Amino acid sequence: MIENLDLAKLDQRDPAEMEKLRNAVGQVGFLTVSNTGLGADRVRRVIASYRSFFRQPDEIKQSVDMAATGANRGWGASRSEQVDPKANPDYKEVFDCGFELRPDNPYANRGLSVYAPNLWPDNDVAFRTTIQSYYSDACGVAMRVLRAIAVAIGREANSFDAAFDTPMALLRGNFYPQRPDWAGENDFGIGAHTDYGCLTLLATDGTPGLEVRMPGGDWEAVEAAPGQFIINFGEMLEFWTAGEVKATEHRVKGSSSERISVPLFFNPSYDTNVAPPESGTTIRAGEHLTRRFNETYVHLQAAS
Repeated sequence: MIENLDLAKLDQRDPAEMEKLRNAVGQVGFLTVSNTGLGADRVRRVIASYRSFFRQPDEIKQSVDMAATGANRGWGASRSEQVDPKANPDYKEVFDCGFELRPDNPYANRGLSVYAPNLWPDNDVAFRTTIQSYYSDACGVAMRVLRAIAVAIGREANSFDAAFDTPMALLRGNFYPQRPDWAGENDFGIGAHTDYGCLTLLATDGTPGLEVRMPGGDWEAVEAAPGQFIINFGEMLEFWTAGEVKATEHRVKGSSSERISVPLFFNPSYDTNVAPPESGTTIRAGEHLTRRFNETYVHLQAAS
């Protein structure tokens, strides 16, 4: 079962809610959360902004096409990613933006693609403003969840905080069109995969589509109305907690309905060591994320 948790109660470290969180992160690796302070109207506005962008003429979207860059900022066309090497490239479209470095940030002169400049369409300032504002607030919600998880697994609440001073946090709008007539058994909106980073905070337009592989191996649908969020965990957090938090496989096959979803991939700073504690090894967060991006984005596969 996928638990629904109340973030305000988690903030208060409510014992019953914390026990549900502990079970959710360790057994299923997926949960939903409500009462975050990011309300349904706010989420609907963000989703409407992404929907408006995806309906723009191709020449507008191509002006911010990430395929022309060495990074993952801007628009990604249908079939520009392949998360499952056994499946065909995903047929969704995306728009990605990330953390913007100040010129005096120590990472600014290292040429790291995970901190690449954002690309925004010139014709829509309101889109940029709406998305950047949501990005900031969604990061705040993700940090609150991560602090609760730290306590749930027996660590200090702030034990992850310092690692997120320059987060490789990526906000994405996903546009899943109706499942194409030509789609076969190896065609997906997004193929089966585990997320690469730390914590994913997902808002949706309420349209079903996401499926989670449960511990017994069956695929189970998970849904959330605007204002409720789906949370799952990536490979980094599984490493970092020595498996106390589970990274779980999921996918979107697609259906007869269009779907918009908005995941925030909340990842630590590039140089963070996310290897298991006391393992004596190093897994640099930024190197792991860069390698996984290079395996996924078609234009980066060709360049690497």
